[in-house]
Amino acid sequence: MNKIIIAIDGYSSCGKSTLAKQIAKELNYIYIDTGAMYRAITLYAIRKNLIAEDYFDEQGLITSLPQLTISFSYNTELNCSETYLDDENIEKEIRGIEVSSHVSKIAQIKEVRKKLIEIQRELGLNKGLVMDGRDIGSIVFPNAELKLFMTAHYRIRAKRRYDELKAKGDHIDYEDVLYNITSRDNDDTSRSENPLIKAKDAIEIDNSDITKNEQLTIALKLVSDKIGV
Repeated sequence: MNKIIIAIDGYSSCGKSTLAKQIAKELNYIYIDTGAMYRAITLYAIRKNLIAEDYFDEQGLITSLPQLTISFSYNTELNCSETYLDDENIEKEIRGIEVSSHVSKIAQIKEVRKKLIEIQRELGLNKGLVMDGRDIGSIVFPNAELKLFMTAHYRIRAKRRYDELKAKGDHIDYEDVLYNITSRDNDDTSRSENPLIKAKDAIEIDNSDITKNEQLTIALKLVSDKIGV
């Protein structure tokens, strides 16, 4: 079977990672969550007091970048890859609202994006890869064989994210989540460094009114058309 690179881009909390993991499992491909990479750097910045609600030591973070190590390890019990920062499992911490509130600002930094894009391209050298993020089809893998662009109404995305956080035991207001979603949309689409755009050859999937299984069926059909099975 011909192995390909599948690039999945789209807005915050529209299920990119969920779909990417499902596809990777079906095809026995490697899955990389690029958003987790940016969240890992954001967590580092928070811990080192480099960023706060009214403060951001951008140059301090840039100077620290060569010292950071971000990796993924497959958890056989949970059947998923987990994110590590300097050999520490940070998967749970990077999913919280504090990291979410700062990650878009971190992602705007040219030096951060350059470092992570280099890592991401290395991971795709042998293909057989599913990667999701904001600029995978447009910047990281412009020649990816299949590009998907995912979207959903912002209120639906906010409700999904709110339910996810509540299920994890986080005490959060829906309005705070909604504000975070709309703010990240604005940051992602308006930043000067590699903004969120739909690649010209990307296929859009609006999952506002379809189930995860319906979405997976659509995606697998697109994959099948590409690899000829």
